[in-house]
Amino acid sequence: MRYIADLREGEQVQEHYLCVNKQVLKTRAGKTYYSLKLQDKTGVVDAKIWDLNDGINDFNEHEYIKIDALVITFQNSIQLNIRRLRKSSEGEYDPREYIPVSNRDIGEMYEELLVYVHAIENKYLSTLVKKFFIEDRDFISIFKSHTAAKTMHHSYLGGLLEHTLCVLNMCEFLANQYTMINKDILYTAALFHDVGKMNELSAFPIIEYTDPGQLLGHIVITIEWISDEIRQIVGFPDALGNMVKHCILAHHGELEYGSPKKPQTIEALALHFADNCDAKLRTFTDLLEGSEVEGNWLGFQRIFDSNVRRTKF
Repeated sequence: MRYIADLREGEQVQEHYLCVNKQVLKTRAGKTYYSLKLQDKTGVVDAKIWDLNDGINDFNEHEYIKIDALVITFQNSIQLNIRRLRKSSEGEYDPREYIPVSNRDIGEMYEELLVYVHAIENKYLSTLVKKFFIEDRDFISIFKSHTAAKTMHHSYLGGLLEHTLCVLNMCEFLANQYTMINKDILYTAALFHDVGKMNELSAFPIIEYTDPGQLLGHIVITIEWISDEIRQIVGFPDALGNMVKHCILAHHGELEYGSPKKPQTIEALALHFADNCDAKLRTFTDLLEGSEVEGNWLGFQRIFDSNVRRTKF
């Protein structure tokens, strides 16, 4: 199979891909064309069909298609100019080839995450996290395989687990440097901070926002989940629950970034820094790994509001 990550400018490609997005657009001259996003397990690529001729058969979004295309470079990224296209027939493709997956072993990552689960000493918080991360098999199964985002950082199978583990590792470092931080509160909030994405985003191979995701968002979904469980734990202190929930509510840091609250405790601030650091560095890493630019300078990147450079001398 010709994976998207291996495509190079000037190549001809005849391959099956998953169409994850289809838009019918018009040029300035009024000519209709299709703009597509195609996916396999190595990534997503933009594609265009400029000439809607007899070689372009009917197809829909979220279907597997076989294309005949030329690989070009547009604005420093690979793009496909499709000349012929048809729906793929059952048996011509393996769905597992179209699900991007973490480079790390999922089982090993979960074992590392459980170290933090068992490190929580407060009996109420320990009971809370173990209800999800040890006792709830359905929760664990979905958590281990889910994405952390639709298109940004950790947008692959195992991405939510990998991101959560990275955030926990950073939280441990911060807590060891600033001893006023309550590790039990911070670790609990870090474990839960993004679990609502399991309901906010649909499962692979098509990642879309669900109705709860659109209407509520993962922060509210997370708060609802843990609030329900807290009410089942006899004697769980209200103040302790509020501290954990505040960290989750504030982990995006700013109101304009989707946080209902700004950080007001040291644990909330630490979680925000850890979450933002991992998200930004993962995005930067993906940018460096995925760029086809030959020089050191990759050009202006809107996500960082800056021209970015590889660290080469």
